[in-house]
Amino acid sequence: MKIPWLPVLILLTGLLYIFIIPDNPYAVKIFFKLIPMLLIIRYAYLQFSAKKTITHWLILIGLFFCMLGDGLIGEFVVGLSAFLIGHLFYLAGFLSRWHFSKVRFAMILPISLYAFMIGREIIAALLRDGNNVLIVPVLIYMLAISLMAWSAIMTGNKWAIIGSILFVLSDSILSWNMFVSDIAFSDQLIMTTYYTAQFLIAHSLRSFAIDTSQTIVKTSSHL
Repeated sequence: MKIPWLPVLILLTGLLYIFIIPDNPYAVKIFFKLIPMLLIIRYAYLQFSAKKTITHWLILIGLFFCMLGDGLIGEFVVGLSAFLIGHLFYLAGFLSRWHFSKVRFAMILPISLYAFMIGREIIAALLRDGNNVLIVPVLIYMLAISLMAWSAIMTGNKWAIIGSILFVLSDSILSWNMFVSDIAFSDQLIMTTYYTAQFLIAHSLRSFAIDTSQTIVKTSSHL
């Protein structure tokens, strides 16, 4: 069953959290932060094809763990761990829809260069501020999200690609603002790109369903 107004509700609740809900009390802030993600998870489930595939379930579980990360980010390492698990599920889901292309495969190079440039600054800032304990978790997370973005590109699915790139951008702004230097309107930029990224990743499941049905048709026509 499709709910045509669900994307509008996701947009409205996201804007409500980003621009209206105050920072305190914190519990109320977190509650409203999770509402758009709950709706996005519901939207993702509605994109499932009649014949559900491992890709659909892996992405859905990834969305769930990212939502946990949203709620637990006050405990930075715990929240980061939840997001890490989410990215690993995204990675597995996208790899299950691998479509090789030399051009797409070569995108590992600019992704690696970007991760190196951002990572170098963040690690330098962590060392400067004496946050050495965060270096390994941050490096592992950066590796995971970079591989996630590359695996999304390898699917050839435009929604997954745009969503994964926006996710990388959102986390880059968050990390830079948290560890390196302040960024104007960082909260708005982080959450706008984040919610959009998650919505597009959820929306990509519809295209994966179409791809699956087309594959079945093509296979049948050759029999």
